[in-house]
Amino acid sequence: FTRYPQPGTTKTRLIPLLGEVGAARLQRCMTELLVQRARILRNERKIMVEISYHGGPEDAVRAWLGSDLLYRRQRGRDLGERLFDGFRSAFREGARRVVAIGSDCPEITVSILNDAFDALREADLVLGPARDGGYYLIGTRRLFPDLFRGIRWGTETVFRETFERAGTLGIKTELLEVLSDIDRPEDISVWERQISPHSPGSADPTISVIIPALNEAANLPSAVKNAQRGRNVEITVVDGGSIDETVSVALRERVRVLTAPRGRARQQNAGAAAAGGDILLFLHADTVLPPGYDSEVRRILSGPGTVLGAFRLSIGADGNGLRTIERLVDFRSRILHMPYGDQALFLRKETFERLGGFPKLPFMEDFELVRRLKRSGAVRISRLSVTTSPRRWITLGTLPATLINQAVILGYLSGVSPLILKKFYQNPPRLIRRRPPPFPST
Repeated sequence: FTRYPQPGTTKTRLIPLLGEVGAARLQRCMTELLVQRARILRNERKIMVEISYHGGPEDAVRAWLGSDLLYRRQRGRDLGERLFDGFRSAFREGARRVVAIGSDCPEITVSILNDAFDALREADLVLGPARDGGYYLIGTRRLFPDLFRGIRWGTETVFRETFERAGTLGIKTELLEVLSDIDRPEDISVWERQISPHSPGSADPTISVIIPALNEAANLPSAVKNAQRGRNVEITVVDGGSIDETVSVALRERVRVLTAPRGRARQQNAGAAAAGGDILLFLHADTVLPPGYDSEVRRILSGPGTVLGAFRLSIGADGNGLRTIERLVDFRSRILHMPYGDQALFLRKETFERLGGFPKLPFMEDFELVRRLKRSGAVRISRLSVTTSPRRWITLGTLPATLINQAVILGYLSGVSPLILKKFYQNPPRLIRRRPPPFPST
């Protein structure tokens, strides 16, 4: 979906910054970029590429973008009607899966387009959420007329309304990662990164914060907001199939959202694979990073021979027992060089990839990763502390929770199956369980 780049008629919100000719030139360049990527995809899989255009005669649009594409003039009073008309026409002509994109999201890659078509093998609907509240991609494998009706187009609620409508209609939906559209002057930096991807706006290496989540709607906002205070940071929430509002909460916080099979190792590996940063920081959804964490991460990893860093642990509740736990964790981390995942592990992406990522274990993946990294370099612990939820200690009691943790470690070192250990950890014997545990962790 695009507009013919006639000055004064396209990207009008950018005219005060770029002028009429500059705004039209940007429209032209973004459309050409995405058409180029669609052609690459066409070489990789059996698809047809159609230009659904507005403005300008077809001959002019065809001369602009090439004769090897299909062309159809947009029809409808609003975006919903135009999208519905496009999908209806494609399905009438025999298409089995249809994906529509706009021309104002240059972050759409060939890989993302591939993922959209792959998602439609199982799902009925695929959506690519945009940070401005809309969506940059929508795809279906059959026609859903009601999906496009009654949506408040052009508002920050377009994605949420569409996602909720799909749920009401019982449409199985898959979500892609969150990307940025270019609509306003402040969005121009997105385009600048596309045309000059190797000219970073900061000398600091980018930190990719990866948050695996499962039913963490209550805790996630605090984790995300504190992570967003860092400089040159990207944040990805990897959902493992939540049944609460985790995904909606993450989208409201304007961060990238991915979905992956349930399991902390699999979710974190999926987030790392999509990360664009030089540094990976794995953050539990019920844990909050300290102020200045970004500078501290870069400082620690710049040390010679350092392969892994982590923070001290603070438990977010009062009680002498919890303070004792914090001191024991500090001893283990500093003396034995064995921090755990709730301490926000961080390392260089190249180190993570060389190691093969988190081991494919259903449990104890962080413990095993740290063990392997210790063999190749130094593990450093920050003087700053992350603050984690006290819910497990409150649920089980300080002493029982600690004994269970130690039993799990001893069991793992003795060769007990991680799957058995996971069941024991999540469902400890009734005689030490105070009350039913909260939503299961990943």
